[in-house]
Amino acid sequence: MPKILAQGKTIECDRGANLRKILLQNGIDLYNGGAKVINCRGIGSCGTCAVQVEGEVSAANWRDKTRRSLPPHSPTRNLRLACQTQVLGDVTVTKFDGFWGQGSQTV
Repeated sequence: MPKILAQGKTIECDRGANLRKILLQNGIDLYNGGAKVINCRGIGSCGTCAVQVEGEVSAANWRDKTRRSLPPHSPTRNLRLACQTQVLGDVTVTKFDGFWGQGSQTV
């Protein structure tokens, strides 16, 4: 079973599990500020669940790539949308500040 390290917690999940769902089910603070209330609930359109992911995950799909190509995100930044990411192996997740998680300070 893959392990996810996020905000000091280690979480086990099934291979292929949706990263957003696993993080939320385990009390990980995925959304910043008002994004906790105003988000797309996992369809990949808002971009507020953007996180840095190190480890084995699915390739970015068209929703992930498209949303991260629009401001305030940048396609050159190493972020992924948690809602569009499947966990394939052990990963480390880092969330940054800013409404969309686009900031430079770790939360």
